[in-house]
Amino acid sequence: MTPPHDDTPARRVAAVAGPTLLAVTSSETLNLGIWAQGQPTLTYLNGMLLFVAGLIVLRTWHRWTRTWAVAVTITGWLALLAGLARMFFPAAPQGGENAATYAFIGLLFSLGLWLTVHGYRRGDAEGA
Repeated sequence: MTPPHDDTPARRVAAVAGPTLLAVTSSETLNLGIWAQGQPTLTYLNGMLLFVAGLIVLRTWHRWTRTWAVAVTITGWLALLAGLARMFFPAAPQGGENAATYAFIGLLFSLGLWLTVHGYRRGDAEGA
């Protein structure tokens, strides 16, 4: 993939967050069983990373617009809130292998695909 031609903040974030979501959701789908062991320390660490990632996204792009770029803001908030939940409740049961978990992973994969397309599409302006 080549970097975006129109290098706006929303596109830069989308070009990183999109492929990251694709890789994370794909690998978590293949390794869903590891979360059943419930290791609170790892869940807490995961929460810290999600929180920091969400905060970075929101500090870079936080605009509620009627364009594709609102997906960047939503991604930032999802990461920040998921991170807080994992930090404050690391011992809570994690999603098991059920329809709801796979639906949520599918939703996140779709969001990653959406961000990747807009992050690398040529000539797609920030607000278009």
